[in-house]
Amino acid sequence: MAFTSCLAITLLVSVLNLCITGTYADYGAGWVGGHATFYGGGDASGTMGGACGYGNLYSQGYGTNTAALSTALFNDGLSCGSCYEMRCDNDPRWCLPGSIIVTATNFCPPNFAQANDNGGWCNPPLQHFDLAEPAFLQIAQYRAGIVPVSFRRVACVKKGGIRFTINGHSYFNLVLISNVAGAGDVHSVSIKGSKGGWQSMSRNWGQNWQSNNYLNGQALSFQVTTSDGRTVTSNNVAPGNWQFGQTFSGGQF
Repeated sequence: MAFTSCLAITLLVSVLNLCITGTYADYGAGWVGGHATFYGGGDASGTMGGACGYGNLYSQGYGTNTAALSTALFNDGLSCGSCYEMRCDNDPRWCLPGSIIVTATNFCPPNFAQANDNGGWCNPPLQHFDLAEPAFLQIAQYRAGIVPVSFRRVACVKKGGIRFTINGHSYFNLVLISNVAGAGDVHSVSIKGSKGGWQSMSRNWGQNWQSNNYLNGQALSFQVTTSDGRTVTSNNVAPGNWQFGQTFSGGQF
């Protein structure tokens, strides 16, 4: 009987390992072609804020290896936080060797007044990255302006836990979720006050998630699920005396 139990446990562990491996294998899928430009200035100050809602990318831990995604990649904001490995491709005049990893932090809007191959770089269905200038200069020369790239999704590596910044006011809790490792792109969130049960949050914009319940004076817990279906639960991340405007750190993928 003991042998049978051990065998069952071993098989279960093997299945779980296969599931986890399979999830991450998606990130290592083949390289895809696209193009990249740059914006934001030499110090990337022009990349702050943005359509994902992360605000100051320095203090949030994203730094200057960031990208604004075209419509085809942005997924109406659900791709915020996803990570991509990228290299300049097939342009020996402008390309530099090596690759970079960037995090999606902004949206590159289409410009339908320009042709897709002449200024309308972010028009659908183009897969385009408008990189922070310091990131672009790691793979291509400044004078290039635009270069062909190969890219692929990769797992995000972040320092510390998932960050929950609580904004809004009573009956309107707007929580920015940032610094997410693994898949990086949050697709669903639940919140629980210490006096109640789990409640689904709705995505307001970018990676800002809202709850219209009164949660003042309660310790807060969060469940965060990313696009690969994995979930991290952070219990009692915010103490009962939390205040709007504060940031708390939870678990991590």
